[in-house]
Amino acid sequence: MEKVLIANRGEIALRILEACREEGLQVVTVHSQAEKEALHVRLSPESVCIGPPPPAKSYLNVGAILAAAELTGADAVHPGYGFLSENPDFAEACRDLGLTFIGPPPEVLRRCGDKVEARRYAQRAGVPVLPGSPPLHTKEELLRWASELGYPLLLKAVSGGGGRGIRLVRDEAELLEGFTRAQREAKSSFGNQALYLERYIPSPRHVEVQVLADSQGHIVHWGTRDCTVQRRYQKVVEESPAPGLSEDMRRRLGAAAVKVAEAVGLVGVGTVEFLVDGESFYFIEINPRIQVEHPVSEVRVGRNLIREQLRIAQGEPLGYQQEQIEFWGWAMEVRINAEDPEHDFLPSTGKVHIHSLPGGMGVRLDTHIYQGMEVLPYYDPLLAKVITFGETREETRVRMYSALRRLEISGVKTNKELLLDIISHPEFAQAKHATDLLDRLTHHQ
Repeated sequence: MEKVLIANRGEIALRILEACREEGLQVVTVHSQAEKEALHVRLSPESVCIGPPPPAKSYLNVGAILAAAELTGADAVHPGYGFLSENPDFAEACRDLGLTFIGPPPEVLRRCGDKVEARRYAQRAGVPVLPGSPPLHTKEELLRWASELGYPLLLKAVSGGGGRGIRLVRDEAELLEGFTRAQREAKSSFGNQALYLERYIPSPRHVEVQVLADSQGHIVHWGTRDCTVQRRYQKVVEESPAPGLSEDMRRRLGAAAVKVAEAVGLVGVGTVEFLVDGESFYFIEINPRIQVEHPVSEVRVGRNLIREQLRIAQGEPLGYQQEQIEFWGWAMEVRINAEDPEHDFLPSTGKVHIHSLPGGMGVRLDTHIYQGMEVLPYYDPLLAKVITFGETREETRVRMYSALRRLEISGVKTNKELLLDIISHPEFAQAKHATDLLDRLTHHQ
């Protein structure tokens, strides 16, 4: 591997660019016509325009990305997160062209991308899963499984991801009403209308485990992350380690995550997600890519996850055992989005004016914004990730509050005030919150 094409944009494209530089690899970035002034383009030695602003015509345009790789002599592709990162056809096309896809092989992506299939692998590995159904295609099957599992239930897209394609149904009327609409949404979002049912747990904790697997079959985990603060199944605040878990529970979750990674044949980095209910936990899914919230794990382990991805892709062994990983302190991350929480989180566009940015002891800012940057309507509203870390959760939480108070940008609306409300909420402060905290906060306003 000598030259990596970064098939992404925003803050993750910058992270990959800098990790490649640290690994001594050359890079080439890609951009849409609307992003020729983007920071990842300005900081890259070369960049190729791959099409018009809409993602379907640029960042999701497989032909244009592969042509850019060929044109620039790239021999590897890093897909980042979102876009094509979990697309097995893209991974396969890279392989067919002799390009190294920095992520798991296409077979593994297919296995993980089918949520029902992934549940089967977890079950075979002896990891508990929530009671659920196989893929359902007709209303008859739907009603039969619903009566067997009992309400309330989650209706989920088999190919769902990123918190999309999930709806809560409390009774038969809601189920039938939601089925056709959910099928349509799944078809348009994921190209697959198959749905399945899963038992709903009312106030669970959402805990995930970061795993790394080299091509020699050696797998380690980098501890737990808690992603319980969510809006519409999208994560808003993440922290590591997951609070309120016994050492035994942390150990069991880590071991279960490694088992799942091994069962699906993971090579690269991935995240195994669980719901925790009291002393029980259940596997939900495995994401075979880098996650938005990966910095909280990096901070505690003191290693760069993107560099680990690059090394694994080059066939290098991890070079350390589980017991050699030392976890330090506590870390927290919030996502600063260009959106208006007072108007149902509508995306906000405009020119960014930066007045002050977070910094100081135990603060990290991952961002691609710059003074006068245009926030466009085509892409994810993520502007920045603020990460704080300290010896204890409370120190880290107070630090996050201070970091957010320092963040001042105008020109676009952001969710900063809402994040301050969450960080200072008594339930969050005492780590007694569940996945419904944000819903309650926003309905209360």
